[in-house]
Amino acid sequence: MSTPHNSEEVGDSLHAKFSRRKFIKLAAGVLAFGTLLPQKSEGGNLMSTPHNSAEVGEIAERVLLPGDPLRAKFIAENFLTDVKQYNSIRNIFGFTGKYKGVPVSIQSTGIGIPSFSVYVHELIHVYGAKKLIRTGTCGGMHESLNLRDVLIAQGSSTDSSIIHQTFGGAINFSLLADFDLLSKAVINAKNLNIPVKVGNVFCTDTYYNDYSAVNGTFSSNGLTLDKKMIQHGILAVEMESAALYLLANAAQVQALAIFTVSNHIVRGEESPAEEREKDFNDMIKIALDTVID
Repeated sequence: MSTPHNSEEVGDSLHAKFSRRKFIKLAAGVLAFGTLLPQKSEGGNLMSTPHNSAEVGEIAERVLLPGDPLRAKFIAENFLTDVKQYNSIRNIFGFTGKYKGVPVSIQSTGIGIPSFSVYVHELIHVYGAKKLIRTGTCGGMHESLNLRDVLIAQGSSTDSSIIHQTFGGAINFSLLADFDLLSKAVINAKNLNIPVKVGNVFCTDTYYNDYSAVNGTFSSNGLTLDKKMIQHGILAVEMESAALYLLANAAQVQALAIFTVSNHIVRGEESPAEEREKDFNDMIKIALDTVID
């Protein structure tokens, strides 16, 4: 049986689509232009990428970005019409359908900045995505957050080195959501009678860390890093928003991250699995209404 990371079927699919010659052409595009550009197949059609089997034109300009492939499948099957699956490479599922008559794609990304960045970079630079909304879970940190709350990330702070890698330490670039998408999401949530919180989140590269330990990394004067962040208004922790906002700002496209609080890391609370489907639905409804607005 295949796994989310490796399977014979995926290997066969990649081998069939990407000869050594075609892969070299893709690499040449990266070296020459600093980004992955679509290449033409022997028949003249624009090719897929090593990570996504969709051909150019099969992915909509409006994209929702859940991390979990099965959540992508759930969204496509329960919220979209005329659904077509365009990707299953590495079991990172992608679907395109229509929501209220408007083409929308649902692309899973996996967990964390590296995996997320691969798919979002290709969505923007190869497939022409213009509006991207991350739909995922987060761990509540601030006392004002409760389980099942919907949180919209106005900004993202991070311990990742992606800002330094981009700007070389010259500035601490502010990672912000697109204001148009943000304001529309708040209005749509109000129209749906769904309460939301809006604020800053912490995007971490290290899921297992010692930031809550008194003697942990960056703790000082009896304050843990987590407590310092909470004191400065950080509402929750997650693992992808920093990459989304950095990539979107660089490409001048619109991006927003919307989360459901699945657990609270300070209070040690966790939402029961049987309640999560409904909890996620609120976030998905806001995201879909916003991405087509």
